Amino acid sequence: MPEKVPAQSANTPNAQTQAHAHAHVNTKKIGAVLGKNSVPIFFLLLSIGGIIAAGLDINYLINELLGRLGRNSFLVLSLLIPIIAGLGLNFGIVVGAMAGQAALIITTHYGWTGLGGFGLAALISVPIAMVLGWLTALVLNKAKGREMVTGMILGFFANGVYQLVFLVLLGWVIPMKNPAIMLPSGIGLKNTIDLFDISYALDRGLDFIWDGFIMTEVGSIPIGPWRIPILTLVVTALLAWAISFLIRTRLGQQMRAVGQDMHIAEVAGINVNRTRTVALVISTVLAAWGQLIFLQNIGTMNTYNSHEQVGTFAIAALLVGGATTRKATIWNAIVGVLLFHTLFIVSPLAGQKLLGIPQVGEYFRVFLAYGVIAVALALHAWQAKVKSNKELRGE
Repeated sequence: MPEKVPAQSANTPNAQTQAHAHAHVNTKKIGAVLGKNSVPIFFLLLSIGGIIAAGLDINYLINELLGRLGRNSFLVLSLLIPIIAGLGLNFGIVVGAMAGQAALIITTHYGWTGLGGFGLAALISVPIAMVLGWLTALVLNKAKGREMVTGMILGFFANGVYQLVFLVLLGWVIPMKNPAIMLPSGIGLKNTIDLFDISYALDRGLDFIWDGFIMTEVGSIPIGPWRIPILTLVVTALLAWAISFLIRTRLGQQMRAVGQDMHIAEVAGINVNRTRTVALVISTVLAAWGQLIFLQNIGTMNTYNSHEQVGTFAIAALLVGGATTRKATIWNAIVGVLLFHTLFIVSPLAGQKLLGIPQVGEYFRVFLAYGVIAVALALHAWQAKVKSNKELRGE
């Protein structure tokens, strides 16, 4: 008669070893998820701490975030395509913002109003942005591997040309006579231009007016204590869908191939410079439209400064959402906008409440605007180092 083998107890050494191995695997998985999302988690904790410290009303915060999500998301999404094509973080989107502002100056001069005026500004900005994007690509294709710093310097150079045109040449070489936007000397534009003619063009959409009173605003709808900029969010969602669709096309696959390895892509017969140029032109046009959406929501344009921080804030938001210089998704952009602007709203109030000094709020803003990129990049560099060490160990 064969000898019976006793059933393995849960307390046997073999079972305990399997349980420990299983727990170790789960711990490693949790650690990997936390490590991969360390940047968004870090800023989420900062945001929660700031909200508690400031004692902020949640309805006020949500209302502010909805408005900021509508007016900032388009600009942040315009950064995705160059990252896919291996160009890194496109600090050169300030060039696109200048194109959008140039179009706004033209429409304001001729008095085009409402959603139609906004649409005309968007059309006018396209050829300007395409030319500027093409010129930017010519430079960045000569500076492969150093695109980010080159793009930043190009932004400074373009800003100088922009100021030369609109501060010196306009009214002197370029004919324009409009006392509403020109300086009293007749040469150059005023520092601030009122965009009353197209302000809230998307937020209001098509107004139904009766006896001089706005009866319905199609562009935004009130829900309880919140006001949702529905038309702006729809436009942003359409852009997100278009980017997702582009990635699946032949051109999108070529951009991915170039972004992963330019040499292999070239060997495979892909025109690397052309693909990078197309990516930059698309990004520049989208940045121009994003700046138009942003300024119509603000209602005024600081002629010589509105575009300067566009790249900084958009890139900071994208990095906070968990993106890197080589990989970014639509969700990184959306999450980043929410987290970055939550901190932007909360930090001045928290600083003032904690320290009791009114100026501290402004210091917090400056720290947040310029420090967030450094912190995010430092965390991403740490992640890359950890990953590299694991690869060396063969894990």
